[in-house]
Amino acid sequence: MMRTHTCGELRLKDTGKEIVLAGWVQKTRDLGGMTFVDIRDRYGITQIVFNQDEDIELCKNARKLGREYVVRIRGLVCERSNKNPEMPTGEIEIKAAKLDILNTSKVPPFTIEKTTDGGEDIRMKYRYLDLRRPDIKSNMELRYALSKACRSYLDAKGFIEIETPVLIKTTPEGARDFIVPSRLNQGEFYALPQSPQTFKQLLMVAGFDRYFQLVKCFRDEDLRADRQPEFTQIDCEMSFVDQEDVLNTFEGFIKHIFRTVKEIDLDDFPRMSYQEAMRLYGSDKPDIRFGMSIVDLSHQSKGKGFGIFDQADLVAGIVAPGAATWSRKQIDKLIDYIKTPQVGGQGLIWVKVNEDGSFKSSVDKFYNPDDLKLWQETMNAHPGDLLLLMSGNDLAVRRALGLLRLRLAAQLNLTDANDYQALWITDFPLVEWSEEDQRFVALHHPFTSPKKEDIPLMDTNPAQVKANAYDLVINGVEIGGGSIRIHERPLQEKMFSLLGFSDEEAKEKFGFLLGAFEYGAPPHGGIAFGFDRLCSMFGGTDSIRDYIAFPKNNAGRDTMLDAPSIADDKQLKELHLEIKKDHR
Repeated sequence: MMRTHTCGELRLKDTGKEIVLAGWVQKTRDLGGMTFVDIRDRYGITQIVFNQDEDIELCKNARKLGREYVVRIRGLVCERSNKNPEMPTGEIEIKAAKLDILNTSKVPPFTIEKTTDGGEDIRMKYRYLDLRRPDIKSNMELRYALSKACRSYLDAKGFIEIETPVLIKTTPEGARDFIVPSRLNQGEFYALPQSPQTFKQLLMVAGFDRYFQLVKCFRDEDLRADRQPEFTQIDCEMSFVDQEDVLNTFEGFIKHIFRTVKEIDLDDFPRMSYQEAMRLYGSDKPDIRFGMSIVDLSHQSKGKGFGIFDQADLVAGIVAPGAATWSRKQIDKLIDYIKTPQVGGQGLIWVKVNEDGSFKSSVDKFYNPDDLKLWQETMNAHPGDLLLLMSGNDLAVRRALGLLRLRLAAQLNLTDANDYQALWITDFPLVEWSEEDQRFVALHHPFTSPKKEDIPLMDTNPAQVKANAYDLVINGVEIGGGSIRIHERPLQEKMFSLLGFSDEEAKEKFGFLLGAFEYGAPPHGGIAFGFDRLCSMFGGTDSIRDYIAFPKNNAGRDTMLDAPSIADDKQLKELHLEIKKDHR
């Protein structure tokens, strides 16, 4: 064999063994009569010693080694005199007897170490080198451990993993599809799946009552740290279940992977309705690791001649604990943040509750100390706290305060990255009105079942229909979402009609599914989890890119392969696509 051991496994108990190691040169140290070389593989680092007094030629060859040379070392395991407690192999070293250079290497464009001097762009271009770094390597190992834990739980619960097609039919709703032209069918196109949604429902019709898949999905959308054009989700579906069955099964799933991979036992997950989440936190994915819930102050603040409040649908606020000492400059930065386009607020009213019980506010002209005392009591604020109020449209105010709440939590260090708080959000609206499209659109997707008692409202008041849908949120991040599905053709047709599909459009786009529902479709429901997001959460970072072996950058490009790229004329002609030279 080319090696007898890896660079991470030898220990003091192996002293005296003759071994062969193979790996990459991490670094060399020439101390005159002695040369030390650290070699690295996927499993760790081992120190090699070359002694000039024992073999001068061997030592000369060792001095010629450069970083990232691929070498094989034959030698004897010895106890180190100066042990390194920071390394698992730090109690031993290898006294070299033979050195083989298996391949040389150019000087890498950045250091292959935990703390590297390479920026993200250069590391993405040379991703195969970046993957050698210990932190990126450990991310890949974490990803694998998580996938094993997922499969272990689902297998034990009777789920079967089934692969679904990658070349499918384009469908409306959701994000933009990636389109693939067909060479054999001129003028026609496949789409890459945004999810295997309809296929997993068809598998339920086929009788595979518990399905799962760690599946690649594709969305042609704007990117950020937690999004990639291609991503992996844990896709699951069950037959003969209601919402309670799904929530219990997959609460157990999440607890299992946290226990297995991170050795953390999570508490039972609380449940909160969509309405309650928006009312208290201004978000359908609230971070419940800290308080700072939104308090309605409309009754306590109107009728005092302050027009901004008097004319508003809602006056509400949050308490920033211990922030009464903040300077006006610090508060002005919060006001500037509120006015940014992503928040969309008009301004911010502030009240300092001083330690002596007095008040200082930006509305002292309109509200006396008794008024402000009432606000303090209503908001359950304490001396030393800062009250922050907004007014305007109900939903807009709550959303803006929800964003402000998260910003304050970061500034005040109110969250612990090692504290994981999960909850289920339920009772979402089935549809919402789109001003851009001038029609109702599905809040989740068109196959989500309405609450049975709300079905009559689909004809009279669609906005009030609640969905049999649920999301799992951990620390303010949506980790997964699902629903009980429609499984009867008349109700599915009714849903398509509500979303503005004509009978012909529904038949053209989803005729295969409607037809399947006529052959004994069982009640079914499921959920899908963002696997890459779970990996980054387990790793303690916000970006999913470092947990994907070969990710795209923020522009959706693979800078290592230089993709996407221009197809040549022959390929375009075979695909019956127009060739526009001016676009080259």
